[in-house]
Amino acid sequence: MDSSSGEESDLSESEINEYKEKPYEEIRSGKYKVKALNGSLRCPFCAGKKKQDYKYKDLLQHASGVGKGSANRSAKQRANHLALAKYLEIDLASEADETSRPTVPQVVDQTPEQTELYVWPWMGIIMNIVAESKNIDTLHDKGYWLKRFAKYKPNNVQCFWNEVDLTGQAIVVFNSDWNGFVNATQFEKAFESERHSKKHWNGQQTQLGSNIYGWCARADDYQSDGPIGDYLRKVGKLQTISGIVQEAAQDRNSVVANLTTKIDSTNENLDELQYKYNETTMSLSRMLEEKDRLHLAFIEETRKMQRLARDNVRRILEEQEKLNHELETKKRKIDNWTRELNKRETLTERERQKLDEEKKKNNERNNSLQLASMEQKKADENVLRLVEEQKREKEEALKKILLLEKQLDIKQKLEMEIEDLKGKLQVMKHLGQDDAAVQKKMEEMNNELQEKIDDLQDLESTNKALIYKERQSNDELQEARKVLIQGLPELLGNRTNIGLKRMGELDPKAFHDTCKSRFPSDEAEIQATTLCSSWQENLKNPDWHPFKVIVEGGNPKEILNEEDEKLTNLKPEWGEEIYNAVVTALKELNEYNPSGRYVISELWNFKENRKATLKEVVGYVVRNIKTAKRKRT
Repeated sequence: MDSSSGEESDLSESEINEYKEKPYEEIRSGKYKVKALNGSLRCPFCAGKKKQDYKYKDLLQHASGVGKGSANRSAKQRANHLALAKYLEIDLASEADETSRPTVPQVVDQTPEQTELYVWPWMGIIMNIVAESKNIDTLHDKGYWLKRFAKYKPNNVQCFWNEVDLTGQAIVVFNSDWNGFVNATQFEKAFESERHSKKHWNGQQTQLGSNIYGWCARADDYQSDGPIGDYLRKVGKLQTISGIVQEAAQDRNSVVANLTTKIDSTNENLDELQYKYNETTMSLSRMLEEKDRLHLAFIEETRKMQRLARDNVRRILEEQEKLNHELETKKRKIDNWTRELNKRETLTERERQKLDEEKKKNNERNNSLQLASMEQKKADENVLRLVEEQKREKEEALKKILLLEKQLDIKQKLEMEIEDLKGKLQVMKHLGQDDAAVQKKMEEMNNELQEKIDDLQDLESTNKALIYKERQSNDELQEARKVLIQGLPELLGNRTNIGLKRMGELDPKAFHDTCKSRFPSDEAEIQATTLCSSWQENLKNPDWHPFKVIVEGGNPKEILNEEDEKLTNLKPEWGEEIYNAVVTALKELNEYNPSGRYVISELWNFKENRKATLKEVVGYVVRNIKTAKRKRT
């Protein structure tokens, strides 16, 4: 702990005063650093201590305390610290001047409000409380006044009543801290804003009316006669704001002085405890070394015992494993016999139940067939009528399209003639503005131009009407397509060339085939279903859009982004078949329902693997209905 000199032996008590001159000179020469670069002070003889930064007063107290300390300190330690104390008193006396120089208080002009005498704890006075028979109970309740002035946070309200004329006075008590003073001031200002302050009270004694008056309690209220003055003198005292501030400062300074004294005393005790701690640490180190030696011996003995125990346990476990194997073999044989017996019993019971269920199903099937026959007849009639209507509407739509094309040619021809006439008119205007023949020719051309414009406007009106009718027919065709999508499953069988395809739905066959080749048969079905459901949810996610836009032939085109992270991981992980199924579903969703990202049904030509036209669907339905009629007849 002591590093003040290189000598090994301690000094006697008589040599301390003589020896302290040597470390004092060494400190002055700079061998030991007392003042750090940041300006703080440190003890060069207590380098192992946690505390290294001292104020001048604290370091001087530490050095003097160790130099004149108890006999537990060595003579060299005491001599070194006496040398440090001497260095601080002589060579660093300027540090003491800087730290102990008192702060000169600045003279601050006090406001009249700071010298005015208030009643403390802060209180407010309410005068001219006039009670009536209907509200006398309410006004007598102090809870009413606490609630009325709740925004000023009063602690209590004390009421004084004159039972003769039913008038009263009250004192509102606030907190004794500065928040209470702020609330009391706001309480007084509220009455001042209503012209019901103390000044107005004194000036209108003869015309008070039923209004209440209020203000903060001050010296004149404290010294007044009556219940108000008695109560104020009983529970409060007169104080100025500056006086309260001064008292608080004195209390704070007293607390700080006491704490400083306790800190100094604690620092001295800490120094002594540090020395004892170092001695105890050395003793503890020796004990720990002895403990480690004993612990190593114990571990070695324990290892020997553990080896013997492991050998015994291994032998017992081998014997137990052999017995368990024999027991498991016998148990499996018994389980096989039990399952065989249960299977035979279950088969007999199932056959009987299956026979009863078949009888019930046959009866229900016969009833359902009769009802289905009637429903099929009605559906056939509806479909035939729908087919005729669609055929007629389609023919009308074709006629309208041809008429629109013809009118478009006429319109374009008229527009060209109009532009030609306009050009000729412009040329005529430039050629001869004063020639009568030219003027006449221009008038004729203007008339002809106006006729052409009128014809063009009539043609545009006709085109608009035809376009409206065409859109109406288109909407009807789309509605018919929706009706066919809804009713087609009832009209077609399982294996048909024309039917419904769910666009954007994954093909489960690809997942089942892949999982059958990778997992056992009982696990493959579960894995395929789980994987298919997971990727179907990925397809529905609007945040996943693995497409990019390229420019082809000057036109933007959206194609699949084969570098997408999910797609690039899918192919090596689950193979080509599942990858193609996911890509096909993605393209279908992007084409038929890019905004909704959910599966929709579409009329489909399975033979040619394309979207079926309305004509194909209606023709196929009619042929199936005629075939079904011939079979029934």
